[in-house]
Amino acid sequence: MAERRLLVLFGSQTGTAQDTAERIGREAKRRHLRCRVEALDSCDVANLIHEPLVVFVCATTGQGDPPDNMKMFWRFLFRKNLPAGSLCQLDYAVLGLGDSSYPKFNFVAKKLHKRLLQLGGNPLLPVALGDDQHDLGPDAVVDPWLVALWDKILALYPLPPGLEIISPNVRLPPKYTLRYLPEDSPHPDSDLLQPPAPRAAPCELHPFAARVLSNQRVTAQSHFQDVRLIEFDIAGSGITFSAGDVVMIQPQNCPEDVQQFCQLLRLEPHRRFVLEPTEPGTPLPPLLPQPCTVHYLVTHYLDISCVPRRSFFELLTSFSTNELEREKLQEFSSAQGQEELYSYCNRPRRTTLEALWDFPHTTCALPADYLLDLIPRIRPRAFSIASSLLARPERMQILVAVVRYKTRLSKPRRGLCSTWLASLNPEQGDVRVPLWVKKGGMKFPADPATPVIMIGPGTGVAPFRAAIQERVALGRRGNCLFFGCRYKSKDFYCQTEWEELVTKGLLTLFTAFSRDQEEKVYVQHRIRENGRLVWELLSSGNAHVYLAG
Repeated sequence: MAERRLLVLFGSQTGTAQDTAERIGREAKRRHLRCRVEALDSCDVANLIHEPLVVFVCATTGQGDPPDNMKMFWRFLFRKNLPAGSLCQLDYAVLGLGDSSYPKFNFVAKKLHKRLLQLGGNPLLPVALGDDQHDLGPDAVVDPWLVALWDKILALYPLPPGLEIISPNVRLPPKYTLRYLPEDSPHPDSDLLQPPAPRAAPCELHPFAARVLSNQRVTAQSHFQDVRLIEFDIAGSGITFSAGDVVMIQPQNCPEDVQQFCQLLRLEPHRRFVLEPTEPGTPLPPLLPQPCTVHYLVTHYLDISCVPRRSFFELLTSFSTNELEREKLQEFSSAQGQEELYSYCNRPRRTTLEALWDFPHTTCALPADYLLDLIPRIRPRAFSIASSLLARPERMQILVAVVRYKTRLSKPRRGLCSTWLASLNPEQGDVRVPLWVKKGGMKFPADPATPVIMIGPGTGVAPFRAAIQERVALGRRGNCLFFGCRYKSKDFYCQTEWEELVTKGLLTLFTAFSRDQEEKVYVQHRIRENGRLVWELLSSGNAHVYLAG
């Protein structure tokens, strides 16, 4: 009998595709299939020719781009020299997750499906196109598609004699077991972020612990929005970047949330443990030290402030001994309960920690072993770099609007990363932030004679500050900036810097302060007023236009 094995590969930017891939992995285990779930870039593409059965789950990002963790796979798959029949052994299915309000809806999934067909693959089902815009979200497509998928797979790979599908009421074992170490075992201090020894350029698995040099509020104290200009010391990191590039920052949970979470789950923060995979061959999470403290796990790894997904409530249901709580959890886990779940979680932006508070009996019964199945890891956040190495060698600056807003919940919602960054005070000692750099989508012209029109309202001006600093350092003129904010006196970022460049004739600046007069004035009004100049730069100067905001 053919070996019953399935490979689930995902390309995920925000975690939704990974969450769906892991759901497929759990459903495969219930059907007694040997199953691996991996990011597309973690798998050896050349081995695809030996795989009998693969399900691809992929999101589409930006303007029809593949997610970061499938970019290498994407480049390999579209190589011209791959033979037409190279995947003729492969049975496959593609599940796309997208948003139909974007023009390139599910572009990656459609293109992947087509390419696998070209290479001789055999599709088990038509490509599924999950849509965020649907009232029930992507699950409206995913749920029925998965029912059809399992029918196909079980027809090809029937259950072994004597085995039945494991009921959804039976809890699967956790991915890892937390084995606590004796209290008196010797331990190095793993809670400190050690600056790594110089190696290859920093990346997600090996970020650089950059020292915070300054953290300055650049909006007036009376202004509703707190915006920070933060500077990092990147000396000795090997990091290089140019205008338009992006810095990725790995945030952490705030101490109050960590303390609450540990109290709620009756965890001892100082306890140390090692993770042991339940199934041999399961890799350990790469970003957790071994051994690790509970405090480190909750502070740096578990995303306790994210809005929980349906899979969170599914797993929670299996621990619930309280009838009222279990009924509610079952509703949130069901296809019919998705509108109710949206109203409970997504609309008010309720966090995982707050959801756990709402189900106290279930939360008390939750074994620590399941924490890594229940709660996703904290994802890095991207910021446009707002400075140039030519102007500030060995330094990097970012412009951060601190995210804070009200929903119907009494406590204001706060952005995890921006709130943490704003709280860092370099005057209180050696404060460090784990970061690495990614190529951005903006490329500025190589020809020094090409003028540049930049439209950057609010913190959207960050990449243009880097570009202007870089271009001025290289002696390039033709820098034209349209900047907009609410008030000249409250949120006109980098005002003195721009004014000095204007005085020196190195920058043409147009400002729109929307609330400084009766009628609102925005950057588009200033563009229209200066239409002749803009057209001249475009038609005779061949100017490049950039927009960020």
